Amino acid sequence: MSPLALLFIPPSRARVWRVPRQRELAVAAPVRRLLTEIALFALGVFVYFGVRGLTESSLETAQRHARAIVGLERDLGIFAEQSAQRLIAGHSELVTLANWVYIWGHWPVIITTALWLAVRHPDGYRFLRNAMLISGLIGIVVFVSYPVAPPRLADVGLLDTVTMHSDAYRVLQPPALVNQYAAMPSLHVGWDLLVGLTIFRMARGRPVLRAVGVAMPVLMGIAVVVTGNHYFLDVVAGVAIALTGAWISYRFAGVRAVRAALRRRRALRPQVPSPEAAELVALGLARQDDRAVTVDAGRRLAPAAATAAATAAATATAAGADGPPADAPAALPRPRRALDGCSAR
Repeated sequence: MSPLALLFIPPSRARVWRVPRQRELAVAAPVRRLLTEIALFALGVFVYFGVRGLTESSLETAQRHARAIVGLERDLGIFAEQSAQRLIAGHSELVTLANWVYIWGHWPVIITTALWLAVRHPDGYRFLRNAMLISGLIGIVVFVSYPVAPPRLADVGLLDTVTMHSDAYRVLQPPALVNQYAAMPSLHVGWDLLVGLTIFRMARGRPVLRAVGVAMPVLMGIAVVVTGNHYFLDVVAGVAIALTGAWISYRFAGVRAVRAALRRRRALRPQVPSPEAAELVALGLARQDDRAVTVDAGRRLAPAAATAAATAAATATAAGADGPPADAPAALPRPRRALDGCSAR
């Protein structure tokens, strides 16, 4: 019902509409918070991809950094991206599975999990949102300062299986908004790790959801390597940055909890007035006590005064009808005035 229609409702019936109105407000508040959080989340994602696309570097610089990472992996004995891709190259089902994990296991899962957390676990949603924003900012700094070409563009013998077998990923992430030379760090793995940690934390008593939370970052870590999109060191860097964002978000949540507890404690603590305020309060109470005593005394003396007045009135009435009583004192003689004496002479 519109507010204008309420003007034409009698007061007796208008009270009936207060409860539905309060219920509508109680329902609208969570919806408003949810829409606000979705808007903030979408804004953060747009800024991330916008800045990432605007900071795209040259191919030569990105390939030089890629060769440096490959050389470091060779020195560490962990350059096995080619061997990992050859394990699935002859199995179309495994290639399709890896592509699906890389495409649909990232943004669709992140958005679905964020909606579930915003409705059922607001604390978990705030933790995930803050951790993703913090790690995304760190990732942008690395993208700008150290661009790295992915293996599929670094001429190291790996194929781009996602582009070869699917166009869905290019629809989810348009090339115009994506920096092609942002392999380091792998936020695919890092953000899936944050989602998995949050699901595992919030899905207590639900072993299936907890298993999904554990499997997500593991499967994504395998998929980004075998599809030719990231190096092993990219995965390690993505995990490190994600955990850094999670730690900062956790500390921030702890600070918020402490501040909320302090606010509740101050609200429950009795307020101590200042000396001036205490003096004014005491003066007001004293004046109230004086007025109370005066009123009480008046109330106590009122019956006695009324009785004396009634007795005097009755006595005067009796004297006027029968004469003065016998025991009444004789009237004193009226003194002569000085003027009377002068006239007598």
